[in-house]
Amino acid sequence: MRTLDRNKRKFYYCLHQTKEKIYDDDHNFTGEYSPEYAEPVEAFGNISASSGTTDTEQFGNDISYDKTIALQGTNWPIDESTVLLIDTLPDPKSEIPNYDYLIVRKAVSLNHTVLAIKRVEK
Repeated sequence: MRTLDRNKRKFYYCLHQTKEKIYDDDHNFTGEYSPEYAEPVEAFGNISASSGTTDTEQFGNDISYDKTIALQGTNWPIDESTVLLIDTLPDPKSEIPNYDYLIVRKAVSLNHTVLAIKRVEK
């Protein structure tokens, strides 16, 4: 029931590839890194409309999240370092994806994958 085709909504995900060192104006390494992401990939899933918290359920202990996404199947390459574009569309002119959600937890069961996601504060 969680992954009926008629309830699926389009979203995009960008997998984390590498991280680039950040240098200051004098070309000294600052100790910080900038993440590099792959091109956005189109996907379809059941995206909940509500937020929630959990103590000891399928996502683990003491997390808060804004929405969940139920995906059909268990072989998704998505993990906690992946960023999501749900309320925004990918900009082909931009090298940096304009993502609006981060994955808090990923839970895989026998037939589907559920992601707990949190909105990025920009």
